[in-house]
Amino acid sequence: MTTTRHRVAARMIAALGALSLLAACSGNGGGGGSGGDASNYPDQNITFVVPFSAGGPTDTVTRLIAEPMAAKLGGKIVVQNVEGAGGTVGAGEVSRAEPDGYTVLMHHIGMSTAPALYKSLGFKPLEDFEMVGLVTEVPMTVVARKDFAPATFQDLVNHVKANASKVTLANAGIGAASHLCGLLFQTAAGVKLQEVPYAGTGPALTDLVGGQVDFMCDQTTNTSGQIAAGKVKAYAVTTPERVKSLPDLPTTAEAGLPQLQVSVWHGLYVPAGTPDEIVQKLSEALKVALADQAVIDQMAKLGTAPVPAEDATPQAHRAKLEEQLGTWAKVIADAGVKVS
Repeated sequence: MTTTRHRVAARMIAALGALSLLAACSGNGGGGGSGGDASNYPDQNITFVVPFSAGGPTDTVTRLIAEPMAAKLGGKIVVQNVEGAGGTVGAGEVSRAEPDGYTVLMHHIGMSTAPALYKSLGFKPLEDFEMVGLVTEVPMTVVARKDFAPATFQDLVNHVKANASKVTLANAGIGAASHLCGLLFQTAAGVKLQEVPYAGTGPALTDLVGGQVDFMCDQTTNTSGQIAAGKVKAYAVTTPERVKSLPDLPTTAEAGLPQLQVSVWHGLYVPAGTPDEIVQKLSEALKVALADQAVIDQMAKLGTAPVPAEDATPQAHRAKLEEQLGTWAKVIADAGVKVS
């Protein structure tokens, strides 16, 4: 009898011990560390992944906001460049990262064009990410080698229509902002040009300045310095209003091609499943960074500006992405562009 009681008691103690262990594991995410604990976030370095090369416009914008965001969060942000396949390599890595707020993606308009461009993408923008907030919308400029014959934007349109087989249109690679703007230009002008893709904006602009290609469409963050130095000929900006840092450049609408309107918007993403509290902490830090006067001043030099505070939110970001996915799906389908 006594032996039986001892056996029952032993079994009860063992069972209680197992339940305690299970509860402990459940409380810390199955032993996965403290990453998902919003109250302690951040307690380690945060990695901002830029899916493009260092020194490019997306990289520049990321580094501008990283320091003030880190100061607000009370941690450290490390910027990592994971380039390849029009930004899809880096984006794919972030989509598969632990959803703990320590891996954050900065991406541009390419997030909304990738599903239409790539047959095998590996991630779904609306399903595999949580949106943190929009960052900035960068205007684009139509620029050419400085000895290119057309004097005005309307002259350029007329010239490329008359010389379509001879004119070369450069871009920074399939899916790059310059490629997308070039597609819109050709659609709006009703012409098909010889496109010359490069492995990034730097090489494309270098050849444009050197006179190896005729013209291209690219972000003010890339072209403002070249325009100011007189190394390229500038024709127009692709926004509804003129850009303050380039006041003499007409808009494409003023210059006679209102269908060509595009800006390169940037936003921050984290993997789907990241706790809401962590997403909100990142969003609040983003708002603080975008209100920082040093960030505002530096963006102004690049021909852009931070988005309003109400757009630096998950809700506004998701609405923008949804709208842009639909817009670019049609443009890319009409252009017949597809990447395997």
